[in-house]
Amino acid sequence: MKKFVVAPDSFKESMSAKEACEAMKTGIKKVFPEAEVLEVPMADGGEGTVDALVDATGGKKITVEVAGPFPDKKVKAYYGLLGDGKTAVIEMAKANGIELIKPSERNPLLTSTYGTGELIKAALDSGVEKIIIGIGGSVTNDGGAGMAQALGVKLLDENDKELPFGGGSLAHLARIDVSKRHPLLGKVEILVASDVTNPLTGVHGASQVFGPQKGATEEMVKQLDSNLAHYGEIIQRDLNLAVTDLPGAGAAGGLGAGLLAFTFAKLRPGIELVIEVTELEEKIAQADFVFTGEGGMDFQTKFGKAPYGVAKVAKKYQKPVFACAGYIGKDVDVLYDEGMTAIFGILPKATTLEEALENGKTNLANTVENISRVIALS
Repeated sequence: MKKFVVAPDSFKESMSAKEACEAMKTGIKKVFPEAEVLEVPMADGGEGTVDALVDATGGKKITVEVAGPFPDKKVKAYYGLLGDGKTAVIEMAKANGIELIKPSERNPLLTSTYGTGELIKAALDSGVEKIIIGIGGSVTNDGGAGMAQALGVKLLDENDKELPFGGGSLAHLARIDVSKRHPLLGKVEILVASDVTNPLTGVHGASQVFGPQKGATEEMVKQLDSNLAHYGEIIQRDLNLAVTDLPGAGAAGGLGAGLLAFTFAKLRPGIELVIEVTELEEKIAQADFVFTGEGGMDFQTKFGKAPYGVAKVAKKYQKPVFACAGYIGKDVDVLYDEGMTAIFGILPKATTLEEALENGKTNLANTVENISRVIALS
């Protein structure tokens, strides 16, 4: 009896990673009805990480009302409690993500990570032993200041008054008081899933690289970069931590730096964390064939995307791995050196985007069925 592992990422706007797993399984079963198919929904630390890990481990989602990007407006967010009952998974974008406010309303001088801190607090208070935080898709540029404030850190101006929310206020930071920081910080392991290696400030820093997409004008970018530089100096002086130039400190508008400074977190590549939590390697080691995929694949897939991570594991065990994608972009052939056996587009004909998204599950199942029929000939 043949054994398959299906480990796709989500196909954005078409199907979740779990739904993609089910479609792949449907295609395989049409050809190999007796086959064992292990479904392992994947993610790379960005959007869909909570859902993928909850689905993969038989966990549950816990809804929490928290501060949105503008803290005076609440949003309903959720974090995941994994099947072990000891690990929480958070996506900062659920609370403070770029999709939560219209482009015309985005203002990184004012947007805050306070809601992300509230999600972390809720997870800490639930009694977990480990927290995994995905920090992609932010609309903030506050260096994680709001997150820290939600966890009891006091960011004080020269009059010992708490700073207002947003990256625009960091210029007035005079002193950091961590005496009332959440007591479980430092006792609960916190891992940050991020593939961004940008430092906090400078040409490659949070403000200059990512600020404009969050609504920053040229003048705002200069102000925000200067503010984060000052913030980094105060962190180094008061906490004896040099975070400014650390790779990943600039992730999510500097949230990487804030998590390192205030929560004792460690940064890890997102796909590595997901592979570890889902025990993908152990499953692939026992498989005959591996299927993966995502909405679009090109040369950028090599830089930490889920199908690349799956292929690396499959290559280690010399397992054939077939990738399926909604579209195949430029220089995708570089992935063949990374463990991919073959890459297939799932669209059967020229179609509109709307039709492609609507028919994604059927197209994916049909493509996997066709690949399985070729496998059956071997």
